[in-house]
Amino acid sequence: MEGSLSHEFQTDLPATDVWEVYGSLVLGQLVPQLLPKVLAKVELLEGDGGVGTVLLVTFPRAEPGSYKEKFTMVDNEKYIKEAEVIEGGVLDLGFQKYVVRFEIIEQEDGTTIIRSTIEYKVDAEHTSNASLVSTGALAGIAEAITKYIKEQKSL
Repeated sequence: MEGSLSHEFQTDLPATDVWEVYGSLVLGQLVPQLLPKVLAKVELLEGDGGVGTVLLVTFPRAEPGSYKEKFTMVDNEKYIKEAEVIEGGVLDLGFQKYVVRFEIIEQEDGTTIIRSTIEYKVDAEHTSNASLVSTGALAGIAEAITKYIKEQKSL
C-alpha cells in the first residue's frame, strides 16, 4: 500500500529566509529546542547538510525511539529537500519507504508556502499502520520555525 499526505503553511516571510533554515542543518538543531515534545535530539552522523547527509533523529519517548534519515535531495535553487528513513522508526512497523519532502514556494505577492509532504509504502501485512502517518508534527514545525525566524529578524 502506497500513499502520501501534504500540509501547506503560508507565511509572510520571504522564501530565502525560510530556506536558510529548512535547506540547512539548522532545522535539525532548532526543532528539539522549539518543539521538545516532537523531537528530543537530532544528531549529525555524516555529511554536511547536502545529499547523502545522515541524521539520527530521537523522539522524546521510548516508543518509537529513534531512526536514521538520509537526505536524498537538496535543491538550493528550487528550495526542495527530501529525506528518507533508512533505519529504525517506521521501518520497524512494516513501512518499506518513508520520505519527507519540504518545498519552500515563493508566491508572487512575496509570501511563502511551506509544503511538507510524506510519501510512504507499507507492506501488505501492516497496512493498518498507514493510519500512523500524519503531517501534524510537520505543521507544528512550520509554524514554530516561521515564528522563530520572525523573532530573530526583529532583534
